[in-house]
Amino acid sequence: QVQFVESGGGLVQPGGSLRLSCIAPRSIFSIYAMAWYRQTPGNQRELVARISSGGSTTYADSVKGRFTISRINSVNTVTLQMNSLKPEDTAVYYCTYGLQPGYWGQGTQVTVSS
Repeated sequence: QVQFVESGGGLVQPGGSLRLSCIAPRSIFSIYAMAWYRQTPGNQRELVARISSGGSTTYADSVKGRFTISRINSVNTVTLQMNSLKPEDTAVYYCTYGLQPGYWGQGTQVTVSS
């Protein structure tokens, strides 16, 4: 059964930073694009950032210039560095894989509030 290990969420003030990490099975990490999605109550999950197996990146317009997705291949880890956080970034963040994700773990809560 697929299981990712997500970490790094928490409470931060507006303008602050957080770094999310996700460890994936090597059998998945080495082949697929990895992505972070987020979801707020009553809304659908939305793509935040995606990184291909070759390192090409895609970002939602709302996070461009503030968030950076990276892969650490040696430890099967994808990270999301989030800077200049805004209250509207508050959500549960999910790590997943592929272009049409079918795996959703528990996610990690990010709350941006003063």
